[in-house]
Amino acid sequence: MIHLAKEDIRHTLGKFIVTAMGVGMLLGIVLIMMGVYRGMIADAEVLLNDLNVDLWVVQDDTLGPFAEASRIHEDLKYTIKGFQEIDKSEAITFQNFQLPLKDKKLAVLAIGYDVYGDINPINKERLIDGRVLQNDHYEIVVTDKTGYKIDDTIELGRNFFTVVGITHGSVASGGDPLVYISLKDAQELQFTYTNKRIQTDRARGIINKDAHLVNAIIATIKAGYNVNEVAQEIRKWQHKSVYTRAQQKVVLTRNVVEKASKQIGLFTVILIGVATIIIALIIYTMTLEKMKVISIMKLMGLPNSMIIKMIVEETLILGILAFIFGNIFAHLIYSKFPKNVLLNTPDSLLLFGVVVIASILASFIGVKKVVNADPTAAIGG
Repeated sequence: MIHLAKEDIRHTLGKFIVTAMGVGMLLGIVLIMMGVYRGMIADAEVLLNDLNVDLWVVQDDTLGPFAEASRIHEDLKYTIKGFQEIDKSEAITFQNFQLPLKDKKLAVLAIGYDVYGDINPINKERLIDGRVLQNDHYEIVVTDKTGYKIDDTIELGRNFFTVVGITHGSVASGGDPLVYISLKDAQELQFTYTNKRIQTDRARGIINKDAHLVNAIIATIKAGYNVNEVAQEIRKWQHKSVYTRAQQKVVLTRNVVEKASKQIGLFTVILIGVATIIIALIIYTMTLEKMKVISIMKLMGLPNSMIIKMIVEETLILGILAFIFGNIFAHLIYSKFPKNVLLNTPDSLLLFGVVVIASILASFIGVKKVVNADPTAAIGG
């Protein structure tokens, strides 16, 4: 028996392919948006994974530097180290600023840490050139996204910093590149006022505050201790907010990227809905164009089930072709986006399932038209 869907597509092949490509671009954008979400989650965990610490001690009643402002005294790290369960304890700062480039500025997140401390936030596996920080002052490690090279000089605040290392893939939760400076330099940039500000404050009787502040204390615990119990003990005696690694991950994924993920999810649903409507309209239009042929088929005794099968198969083929074009389109352009886009196979398979279901639903409009077709219309002209 002649395969009706195949023969019908062959007669309108050009229109069919162009339609599949158009719908495919929509599905490609859906894949890109899913990839943007995956990239956001992956970026949010980069610093957590690189630090690989068990506890984050931050200002009381705050969620920590990833979500809101947090300031605590640097010497708290010695108090935390005094707990018998603690193995290592270090102070760390976070500061957003604009890194000067040749013709513009680039938003970055600067990590300040004790160069001689026990915890180094720089993942040496990400280091592609140069070295980590070795001096207390005027050295900086940047990512390859900044375009800087080894021994380049960067002006930050009142001082000039020399690039001593370059990393790849070091990003903050918002997708901004990470740069690394010493804790002393970071404190001076973040907590020390300019000379003019100090002069103005002194004229008003205000004494410049101590610059020995940090945004968080990070710590690792010794083997055999329960991280949640240790966190509770520090909260009890130090009156600070303390988060475990798992809790900090929740802060990042829920509090920092939650709104963005909801927006991406909403746009994804809208685009899938639009793609479904387009497929339904195309199939309906194609069905209208061959209504006389369908009426003749019914007059010749061809059962509705066979004609319905033709409509459903055409819709499925259109949806599958659109999915293939969408995958190709997404893989061609995803690297052009400024932020990290991760195209995962499970997401593609999920979208494929959604496309199949949406195509079947879209075919119902054409099917309804076929079922209601009057065979006598073939005679009436």
